[in-house]
Amino acid sequence: MTNDEKYMEEAYQEALIAYQNKEVPVGCVIVVNDKIIARAHNERHTKKCSIYHAEILAIEKACKALNRWILDDATIYVTLEPCNMCSGAIIQSRIKKLVYGVAQPKYGCVESTLNLFREGLFNHTVKVEKCSLNEKIENLMKNFFQELREKKKNSD
Repeated sequence: MTNDEKYMEEAYQEALIAYQNKEVPVGCVIVVNDKIIARAHNERHTKKCSIYHAEILAIEKACKALNRWILDDATIYVTLEPCNMCSGAIIQSRIKKLVYGVAQPKYGCVESTLNLFREGLFNHTVKVEKCSLNEKIENLMKNFFQELREKKKNSD
């Protein structure tokens, strides 16, 4: 197992917590010097705040842990392709590398709707990689949305 797979597995564990809390199952960890310095999962519904995405929460925790806002030695692992808000936060934080699990066809801003990480687009370039744990993450996402649809259908 590679380091990227190891840390994506940690992000997946965060996604499972979100799933158990009836949140869209997105998990995130931030790593510096081969050590997890922050971890988070989606909390939008729980905390009733639209910006409480896993990436935003993890970045905030990382900044507090390191007592700085520039995270240019950090790698962020997230189970789902970041949206425009989270992509912007990753770029603004000067994160060195993004590793994500699966594409987000409706909102993703790495490969799906647009690519905010294109080299030369901003003054900071983030290295981007897609992780190999895709099937496991896709299954979690499919199960979540299938359960949500069934619940809605049964409540109508």
